[in-house]
Amino acid sequence: MCSTLCLPLGSVDYVDLAVIDLSKAATPEGRAQLVPQVRKALATQGFFYAINHGYTQEQASTLTNRIFDIANLTFDGVAPEEKKYYTGDTEVLGAYKGYKPRNYWKIDKGVDQIEHYNTHRIVVSQEHPRPLRPFISEMEDFARHNHFNVLHPVLRLLALGLELPEDTLVKTHNFDAKGETSDIGGVTILWSQPIAALQILSTQGKWQWVKHMDNALVINSGDVLQFLSGDFYKPTIHRVVQPPVDQRNQERLGAFYFTMPDDDLKLVPYAESPVLQREGIHRLCEDEEAPTMEEWRKGRAVSYGRAALTVSTEKGVEEEVVRGVTVKHYN
Repeated sequence: MCSTLCLPLGSVDYVDLAVIDLSKAATPEGRAQLVPQVRKALATQGFFYAINHGYTQEQASTLTNRIFDIANLTFDGVAPEEKKYYTGDTEVLGAYKGYKPRNYWKIDKGVDQIEHYNTHRIVVSQEHPRPLRPFISEMEDFARHNHFNVLHPVLRLLALGLELPEDTLVKTHNFDAKGETSDIGGVTILWSQPIAALQILSTQGKWQWVKHMDNALVINSGDVLQFLSGDFYKPTIHRVVQPPVDQRNQERLGAFYFTMPDDDLKLVPYAESPVLQREGIHRLCEDEEAPTMEEWRKGRAVSYGRAALTVSTEKGVEEEVVRGVTVKHYN
């Protein structure tokens, strides 16, 4: 749940993203139809819309209104002193937990106006501010819906896209597994909102806006899938900017479900994939040097927005090295 990061604004140009009907993922025949679509979307743009994700338009409207009410309470209904008490020490934890205040990240030519509150997918595993406590069960239901009704079907499609057994990735994304929840490069589920702010870098090299679609989720991939797929599934190149002029008087809140594999998974490509054997494997590092999910999560969380970056040879790109792997920042 976050507000907006203010960066220079360009013209409004909406990107054309694939629309994946998750209701079809319930049958083998439906999954067979969806696999080429999902594979193409994540091998090129790293983004797609997901519709028919288990809630009707009316149910989704009720849920999102409720979740965004809780999100509003998280920021507007908690006193500053209590927010400070529940502010997580990311550099110690190696994960985002609790509040992250504004201006925590150092952003070149930008201002960090993102305030967010992170909770583990097992919501009761951490203490929460007093105003949120009456709504813990609703937050738990929201997490479980995202994990089992959205994430797992998507993971099955991704595995089939690599011609692997369909439960390959599901088995490494256990709801009750040890670990933290952070925006560190797995699969992100964004509950869309009618305010433009998210942009992705197109294959033509221009920034385009992601348009709101009623009752659709925005799904994107990150560097963890890049590790596991040998660069077949591309990490999304995206940023959050100030909304268009006609939308800037509206408050922007985001509700996200960040996912990543279990902490003990070693991030090496699935070399047994027939697709990777045909297409080739681009490793981000040698297999013996590959980090576990826990090592990568901690390295990325600790350094993001805090470590000194170097200017890349690519225009508008800065870089850092995390555990021997070059990470690019498109601010």
